[in-house]
Amino acid sequence: MYKKVVVLGGGTGISYLLKGLKDFPLNITAVITVADNGKSTGILRKEFNIPAVGDIRKVISNLSSIDPSIKSMMEYRFNTSSDLNGHALGNLILTAMLDITGSLKDSIAALSKLLDVKHTVLPISEDCALTLMGETIEGDIIEGESQITASHKKFKRVFYKEEPEVVPEVLKALEDADLIIFSMGSLYTSILPHLICKKIIDTIDHSKAKLMYLCNAMTQPGETDHFGVSDHVKLLNEYLGKKKVDVVVASNTKIDETIARKYESEEQKDPVFIDRKELSNMNLELLEDDLLTLAEDGTLKHNGLKLSSIIFSYLMRD
Repeated sequence: MYKKVVVLGGGTGISYLLKGLKDFPLNITAVITVADNGKSTGILRKEFNIPAVGDIRKVISNLSSIDPSIKSMMEYRFNTSSDLNGHALGNLILTAMLDITGSLKDSIAALSKLLDVKHTVLPISEDCALTLMGETIEGDIIEGESQITASHKKFKRVFYKEEPEVVPEVLKALEDADLIIFSMGSLYTSILPHLICKKIIDTIDHSKAKLMYLCNAMTQPGETDHFGVSDHVKLLNEYLGKKKVDVVVASNTKIDETIARKYESEEQKDPVFIDRKELSNMNLELLEDDLLTLAEDGTLKHNGLKLSSIIFSYLMRD
């Protein structure tokens, strides 16, 4: 029987991970945040009163085993002077299915079947008005996921405007998991939104699963400036309950100075350093490797196959 893995995340980070992990003999459930209120997703949320569908679209596309041209179509964004401008076709399809079925979970299942997705994708909640909030260290309250990201502020905490109703299948998957993975991605808008749900924390605390964190390669402006790997883990542990992170995976790739300067000047991002001494005092296991590759667009991405191999090897120890 395949090991059961639950991956929590949102944004592009979890999509890159699942693109590599899907081909391993595992039973994967991907749980996606639905509080995004920016770009195409934000427009559709406002117009149709629905949860965010953009991150879900990316995950379904990357888990799909269908012809690449169909996946490219799902990711296609209209470039026009009409109201279609900026919308991804996959977002429109998911919105149409949601209107037909009345359920985001059922819409995802239908699209997954159409695109030959062999794993499970779930929204953290079906709540249409789910709104992420952030309190800065100065005490200011910022409303909305995209506004939190754009603020480049340091946050004291994130929380939901109203406690979300977590999809029951998410809790069941966490209960049965052998490994729960917090994917790379923005801590404050992709990972912590899962951990500010009381039911999720309670379920994780009673789960037999080990907790694994895939650490980001670069810092997030304002939010995680000057963070090392241990700082990322400590922040996660603050939001977790009784159970804490058991193992962290980090890249030790030597980043070219020209690329590092480009990230610093254009995006105000720095490489996340592995502070091994601090990590050794945290009662967790560090798995490190040369995990970063230079993509065609000049950005650094995790090597999905290498990362997935580390995860699979960790699971197979038993």
